[in-house]
Amino acid sequence: MYQRELDQKIKTALPKALLLFGENSYLIEYYIDYYKNTLHAKDDMLTLYFEEWDLERAKRYLSQTSLFGGINLLLLKHEKKIPKKELDLLIAYTAKNPDNYLLFSFSGNAKDAKGMQSSFSSKKGGEWVRFFEPTIRDGVAMLQKKSAQISLDIDHYALQHLMLILNNNLELCANELYKLAILNRKITSKDIDALVYSTAPLATEQFLTDLFEKKSITQMIHTLLDLGEDEYSILRSTQRFVMEIFLFNAYIKLHGQPNSIDILGYKLPKQIEEKKARLAIKVKPASLLTILEHLLQSELALKQSTKINKETLLYGTFIKIQHYL
Repeated sequence: MYQRELDQKIKTALPKALLLFGENSYLIEYYIDYYKNTLHAKDDMLTLYFEEWDLERAKRYLSQTSLFGGINLLLLKHEKKIPKKELDLLIAYTAKNPDNYLLFSFSGNAKDAKGMQSSFSSKKGGEWVRFFEPTIRDGVAMLQKKSAQISLDIDHYALQHLMLILNNNLELCANELYKLAILNRKITSKDIDALVYSTAPLATEQFLTDLFEKKSITQMIHTLLDLGEDEYSILRSTQRFVMEIFLFNAYIKLHGQPNSIDILGYKLPKQIEEKKARLAIKVKPASLLTILEHLLQSELALKQSTKINKETLLYGTFIKIQHYL
């Protein structure tokens, strides 16, 4: 189901077992907090993160009588699929006791999440919900709610501006609202320009990842231009990204696994290193060389074009790159 259906359900009762996944980590955390607060379970809950996953420990927790007659809330955070038998067993434990609840925040791919949905069927007392990246309209509505909670005076247009410069990242936006609230006055777009650091570099990295994964990139190009990136800086960032993917490809072929220190001279966060490795494995070196040559030709064409044609040429450049991938 989707967010709207979940909102209707929790008005009457919380699902005993809930699988949360998708592209909106802010909303996933929002509903986890909603469970914690509604059930008053912050002190007694058990959270198992990633490598901490332990079926026996989870079973023991759901089998026990909660201290002081409270709630047993088990929160799982994992990027890998949990076997169906194990999930079914935990959900059965949850169903047996009215004080037991299970939340599974899944950060892996949607295909694996789909394979676990049957364990969270309503017949078993469970539900699943997929969240999507918010539109500007939805994001502003959520930030307005957060602003009201922390008594921050900020108008609709300032919130739109905040979402734009932070690349639609609701988690970052919410964090900035707390910082802006310290000023204890009405916040305007000028305040945001002066006090909030743009995430254009992060947006560029996400754009290039989407490019190599052959996702739709039209809106992201428009966003980058709105963030102040020009056509040349986007091309240069693309050239650097392609070279990194080329180096990852060559290193993995020689050594079998990536090591960003050896490849780039500095350590990347594990998640980014693994993502670049996955992209590198999918692309042939010959295709990467073709793309690099195409980027050089595109840069020359941009320098020779009129201002009106620059943006059109940029879109054409990336459409052709996805054809080469």
